[in-house]
Amino acid sequence: MVLIMKKTSLLFLCIFFLAACDRSEESGLKEVSLPIDKNATEETKALFHNLKELAKTNVLYGHQDDLAYGYSWWAEPGRSDVKETTGSYPAVYGWDLGDIRQEDKTTNLDNIEWENMKGWIKEGYSRGGIITISWHMNHPVTDGNTWDRTPAVAAIIPGGEQHEKFKTWLDTFADFTQDLIGEEGELIPVIFRPYHEHTGSWFWWGEEQTSVEEYIILWRFTVEYLRDEKGVHNLLWAYSPDNQAGREFENYMKKYPGDEYVDILGMDDYGSMDQRDPAEFSDELAWLVEEANKRGKIAALSETGVESIPNPSWWTGQVLPAFESNPKAKGVAYILTWRNANKERENRDHFYASHPDHASAPNMKEFRDTDLIMFEDELPDLYTIKNSN
Repeated sequence: MVLIMKKTSLLFLCIFFLAACDRSEESGLKEVSLPIDKNATEETKALFHNLKELAKTNVLYGHQDDLAYGYSWWAEPGRSDVKETTGSYPAVYGWDLGDIRQEDKTTNLDNIEWENMKGWIKEGYSRGGIITISWHMNHPVTDGNTWDRTPAVAAIIPGGEQHEKFKTWLDTFADFTQDLIGEEGELIPVIFRPYHEHTGSWFWWGEEQTSVEEYIILWRFTVEYLRDEKGVHNLLWAYSPDNQAGREFENYMKKYPGDEYVDILGMDDYGSMDQRDPAEFSDELAWLVEEANKRGKIAALSETGVESIPNPSWWTGQVLPAFESNPKAKGVAYILTWRNANKERENRDHFYASHPDHASAPNMKEFRDTDLIMFEDELPDLYTIKNSN
């Protein structure tokens, strides 16, 4: 009798265990990586998890302001220098909210109409692309631009004389993000990259203008205010120091706000993509990947490029080796090259992706066709968590 009871109990436990496993698999939540916002929307959680998984095999290509204008055109529906060069839109779309304030200003710092920008964000997302937003924030004390290097952070963190004013700017940002709605009524996930390149001193939140304590307080307050007070739950938070050409890893982490406040370890780097040995830079990207993996984060080359791409073989001769020379560097989730300014409007060759008439265009197509690099038309569904088994 005792033997029968033991066998029955053992059978029951086995059935219970298998049923639990089945439920876990059906829910799609087994071994799912989660962002810092535990109340993030399901699409935002899915993006974090899927991007982390996809980084194991591919590096996604992104471009700033891709749908808004190009080297020879402005605000023409369906156009993209990247698509016209490679045959696909980029996988990642970068946008910037510079000049978004309480004042009634209808365009950002690069003269993109706000409502148009929202439309292009929705368009890119509707095709499965990823949206990332930076913010060249105006100076909150002098009301100058981002490049006004007057110290300001002490004035806008809690207890500062401009703190309440600064909160109204965050309110405006929150309103913008909550107006990004997908076709089924869902909030569009956004990789938010605030206070970037703080290891340099060209912005008012930069190295010489801000103490370690002030920067960390600013970052943490911004997260907590938007997430906990304003209820913004469609953000992934990207920390992106400037890599000043080489291995300043202590400097990279010096003002790090903590793992509970960051989803993505980004790196902005222009100099390393020019004439530097790509193998050296590959080692630095490998370090970034290892640091991100250790912390359960995502690694990204969050802003980069070479103005006007003077080397016609730049894409496969400089960019690709940066990911392939050190195999660990392939774990970078995405690369974002900067914008293609309109030649007629700005009267300069200020572009960071190839346009169809440029000598580097065939090489960018070759770069796009490699197995490692992924553009929009190759993306899986990044906004649903599928069964992990």
